[in-house]
Amino acid sequence: MARSKASDTSDSIKVVVHGVYGKMGREVLAALCREPGLDPVGGVDLRAAEDYLPLPNGSGLIPLAQDLGPIIARTRPHVVVDFTNAEGAMTVARNSLSRRVAIVIGSTGLSEANLKEVGELVGKHGVAAVVAPNFALGAVLLLKLAQEVAPYFDYAEVIEAHHETKIDSPSGTAIAIGRAMAKARGKPFARPRPEKEPVPGSRGADVEGISVHSMRMPGRMAFHQVVLGTAGQTLTLTHDTIGRECYMTGVMLAIREVVKSKGLIVGLDKLLGLQKTS
Repeated sequence: MARSKASDTSDSIKVVVHGVYGKMGREVLAALCREPGLDPVGGVDLRAAEDYLPLPNGSGLIPLAQDLGPIIARTRPHVVVDFTNAEGAMTVARNSLSRRVAIVIGSTGLSEANLKEVGELVGKHGVAAVVAPNFALGAVLLLKLAQEVAPYFDYAEVIEAHHETKIDSPSGTAIAIGRAMAKARGKPFARPRPEKEPVPGSRGADVEGISVHSMRMPGRMAFHQVVLGTAGQTLTLTHDTIGRECYMTGVMLAIREVVKSKGLIVGLDKLLGLQKTS
């Protein structure tokens, strides 16, 4: 019989991990096993070949499947956590929210249309969704600090570096930083354009006048640097991720908060009370 670490605790928050075979999925599952009051009850992954998955702390087995629907029906979770990709995240949103199961999405690459659809689904079914491009506290604080200083500078560039298997570029965090800075400034940044560009694209992507440069290579996990400039000076803000465990505090917080909330929550800053108010 499959049992999870808190299967006899009626007031625990039951969680299904979507993309459980992925690097982040495995990290989330391990963190759930350590977290009081959170109960991993199921896993979903397209690569699943068995019916059960052993919990990493050895406390039992949880149901495993390639499709989310049967796992939701079988385990009746409160929350589904997704770290796959934009397509997988939308599959989670459509299958979970319609069953009044809250979601926490860490997958990046969601479009404005995707977010609009998620917002409509949570409104229709009376549940909540947390969608965050980054769950690392330091990265969230980097965005907040960049937002605070943006009005005082005319020029800005963002450099981001990730492992070679990351599927999207630029990162969702880099895009979020750029948009937040431009919003705080009230207008796009000045973006010098070269008179000659022997190699097209050498100035990077354009996000609200901010040049965004992406690196992909082994040895990197997640690195973001914001460089702001004005007459005679520059200011540099940097955050470097050296282990996936840094995301888990934010993910666990999102799981606890999403079951108490309604509507669409975009960004971990909202849960931390860091949202910029006007």
